[in-house]
Amino acid sequence: MITPGSVAAGGAYVNSYEITAPARVVHVSGQIPVDPYGEVPEGFAAQCRQVWANVAAVLAQHDMGLSDLVKVTTFLSDRAYRAENAAIRREILGDHTPALTIIITGIYDESWLLEIEAIAAR
Repeated sequence: MITPGSVAAGGAYVNSYEITAPARVVHVSGQIPVDPYGEVPEGFAAQCRQVWANVAAVLAQHDMGLSDLVKVTTFLSDRAYRAENAAIRREILGDHTPALTIIITGIYDESWLLEIEAIAAR
């Protein structure tokens, strides 16, 4: 939604995501690119897909899915991953556009190329 005085969000971003009724809310801690066997996949695309799989698994524990996401914060280790991150996010979320923030920063483990934390509501 564009309101007077606000700047239009670019790309797949929305400026806000409104929850219009009382809801059950789940805060998903930062998910890292580690698979259930403790392995870190090679390359950004594989790590990104693993992180999204981990987010989906946490949401499933609460009987929620990716379509319940209302806010996603992605931490990238390098701005060079911006386009690939956006493409994979669109592939995974489809037309669903929660509020999004991307932060370029150092990541806790140098082998991790990204981390994602999220908020879901239903």
